[in-house]
Amino acid sequence: MSNNIWVVLQQREGQLHRGSIEAIAGAQKLAGETGGTVTAVLLGSDLGSAAEQVAGYDLASVLVVEHESLANYTPGAYIGVLAPAIRDAAPAYVIFTHTYQTVDYVGRLCHEVDAAYVPEVISFENTEGELLFKRPILTGKMQARVRVKGEGTVLLSLQSGAFPADSAAAGSAERVALDASGADADRELLGVEQVGGDQVDLSKADVVVAVGRGIGKPENLPPIEELAKALGADIGASRPVIDNGWLPRDRQIGSSGQTVAPKLYLAIGISGAIQHLVGMKGSGCVVSINKDPSAPIFNVSKYGIVGDLHEVVPALTQAVLEAKG
Repeated sequence: MSNNIWVVLQQREGQLHRGSIEAIAGAQKLAGETGGTVTAVLLGSDLGSAAEQVAGYDLASVLVVEHESLANYTPGAYIGVLAPAIRDAAPAYVIFTHTYQTVDYVGRLCHEVDAAYVPEVISFENTEGELLFKRPILTGKMQARVRVKGEGTVLLSLQSGAFPADSAAAGSAERVALDASGADADRELLGVEQVGGDQVDLSKADVVVAVGRGIGKPENLPPIEELAKALGADIGASRPVIDNGWLPRDRQIGSSGQTVAPKLYLAIGISGAIQHLVGMKGSGCVVSINKDPSAPIFNVSKYGIVGDLHEVVPALTQAVLEAKG
């Protein structure tokens, strides 16, 4: 078995999924721990621009598989290409971003290649020459440390936000065509429908202003909305705000809502229950405003403001506007 690490990237219509760059960052970090090299794998059709983007990262090579059967995702086509390639190359690890798509086919792929599978990895550590992988269990209430037993390739999926995309090292990689003869779509795609229609996708936001029960009542939202507008941010919320009907369900962040990893996460009136932290712990910079100095949210915050949000928020909005000129 080689010491190579493969990272299988997700794309749609030639546009890379945000988690794909995070997966590259995670693979590079794992390579640093194991002394291996990283090879990206890109499946689809008409992948010229996506392959060029991927080749701009520090990778050993980019394996590109183009076939009409891969134009739209089907598990049969993906497994038909990946399974023989993994068996032939025998990489030490194959990394995926943890999405609904990978949940659909990676388990079956594991069976095909007789590999171990560790899903939703959030970190790993090298302990006495042995890798331990950390993943959430019980809807994020606890974390398990997992050791893989036996020999052979190990498949991993990385939880969104666990490895920031900004940490992916740039470089130059050679593009190599991979055999696509095994691509055989096992489903007929009738169409693609955006679930939720006009619902907001907070996972794409660079700045999120999130509110919790501590704001007191929905009438206190307008000053927070002004701050979000000044920051160019989307508004999210913890579950109590959603359950009380103060904001729509698509704004919920946490174990039963969306998972976000913005560059800036501003938590206002959020205590920091573990169910909420699961959904935002991958954020780059967390700033929290809470009148309770012992609120758990401060444990994951880079900056904390202890005070009355009704005084702090307007002052912060004014400061942002003045800084922007």
